[in-house]
Amino acid sequence: MRLAGIEPTTPWFVAKYSIQLSYSRNRHNYAMEEKNYITPPGHERIKAELLKLLNVDRPEIVQVVHWAASNGDRSENGDYIYGKKRLREIDRRIRFLNKRLEFAVVVDNLARKNGDGDADQVFFGATVTYSPLEGSEAGKETVITIVGVDEVDLEKNHVSWVSPIAKALIKAKLGDSVVIQTPTGPCEIEILAVQYL
Repeated sequence: MRLAGIEPTTPWFVAKYSIQLSYSRNRHNYAMEEKNYITPPGHERIKAELLKLLNVDRPEIVQVVHWAASNGDRSENGDYIYGKKRLREIDRRIRFLNKRLEFAVVVDNLARKNGDGDADQVFFGATVTYSPLEGSEAGKETVITIVGVDEVDLEKNHVSWVSPIAKALIKAKLGDSVVIQTPTGPCEIEILAVQYL
């Protein structure tokens, strides 16, 4: 391959394109290419948000920006400046959601919901009831649901599958005791119930 009369083996060509290649590799976000495990309701929620941004929010802002631009001086036009800023935010969110959906792996526990297979073992999507075996919290039941990174909601007790509590619980069975790390030190908990809702 020749580029404007420059041989691909010349030091200039090799240096320039190897630097560009390493730069593009360093800028590449490999974390986004990891599998994004998600429950079916979480997948639907992300798709609905993406469609709302594409079909409702973005066209509204484009209209506002178009109207504001037609008013003349854009440098002191608040509607235009705010509209352009909001448009960039929407476009950024659309790109993020597209990437999350591109690498999404929808985990449906239909067999476990129907009682087939290992419904008493904790996997992604499980709702787990547990209680500490020792300390001041002993006997107090806590219910959590293990969900995807994009579905975390602490008010509903939805925790990520990569959280320490979920990592400790995954693959444990009903009645098992596992040790989790807490800010006050290790704590042994017992699994009281496993459900797939």
